[in-house]
Amino acid sequence: MTDLVLVRRHGDHVAEITLNRPDSMNAISTALGHQLIETCASIGSDPSVRAVVVSGAPGRAFCAGADLKERNGMTDAEIVAQRPVMRAAFGAVRELPQPVIAAVHGFALGGGFELALSCDLIVADETAVFGLPEVTVGLVPGGGGTQLTPRRLGAGLAADLVLTGRRVSIDEAERRGLIDRRAPEGHAGKVAVELAATIAGNSPVAVRAAKRALRQGSGLSLEPALDLEENAWRTAATSADRREGIAAFAEKRPPNWP
Repeated sequence: MTDLVLVRRHGDHVAEITLNRPDSMNAISTALGHQLIETCASIGSDPSVRAVVVSGAPGRAFCAGADLKERNGMTDAEIVAQRPVMRAAFGAVRELPQPVIAAVHGFALGGGFELALSCDLIVADETAVFGLPEVTVGLVPGGGGTQLTPRRLGAGLAADLVLTGRRVSIDEAERRGLIDRRAPEGHAGKVAVELAATIAGNSPVAVRAAKRALRQGSGLSLEPALDLEENAWRTAATSADRREGIAAFAEKRPPNWP
């Protein structure tokens, strides 16, 4: 079977996951969904991986969303039966314990936009175009779009994007805070890997604990969210990483995270 999802290592601690269907604009088929789930399970359980980049194979798109050509031949029952795979694929990216950075070029539409939103940070180059066009083909965003867009962009802009299905240029994406880093054309991957390497240089215990607090606390009221932060702080403060980090600071040397 063709490798629809590729994994590449950058140094010792950064892994890049690449959707590998360039002839189909890296659209997410059922088979790609299965491979993405398996890949994320493997990377998530690898303690040597401290940060992850998600990219699309070179071409016109980071990811054009679900494979509508595949769905065109499906019955309603078959589309519903496919649903658990698709939901699990997006969930696998969101649930990675390491920080995850999307490296977006070209079109990030529908599930492609949702895949980027499933990451912790989004780097996009000058060619990037975002959108959730599901309502224009009789669907509702199903990879987290109706829930992730308001968390990142606010309720008003989320409703605008979801209900109109319009596309967002890189200029608007940057202005609205949809992306976190803007890269020159063709350099989204390079900038994302550099950002991942910076994160990977920090304490892996502290980074994972901080990610959990950020993710799990986002939907809570303040006091329960602060309890999550307290748990994250205690995890880091009582770790060997904390002892090494402070010793390295005092001795003016790079830390050697245990």
